[in-house]
Amino acid sequence: MATASALHILVKTEKEALSILEQLKKGKDFATLAKRYSKCPSGKRGGDLGEFRRGQMVKAFDDVVFKKEVLKVHGPVKTRFGFHLIKTLYRSN
Repeated sequence: MATASALHILVKTEKEALSILEQLKKGKDFATLAKRYSKCPSGKRGGDLGEFRRGQMVKAFDDVVFKKEVLKVHGPVKTRFGFHLIKTLYRSN
């Protein structure tokens, strides 16, 4: 079973996600921004979701974590929870 570990920042609007993405591109620390802006309880841990299996997250989130480039920030990704910026730390197939 494929597993992965990821960080994410969850916000309400795409505009807010894009603003945070700009800060990341300028070298700001992902964990610091997650603690400041993320609406998810994982924000307190710098956005760290820990390890999870394929299928445990909503499909749009899973697709990024299990298919896109590792250690790169992807998003904004829209789900029913809001807009995510996602950074996959590692995954196993």
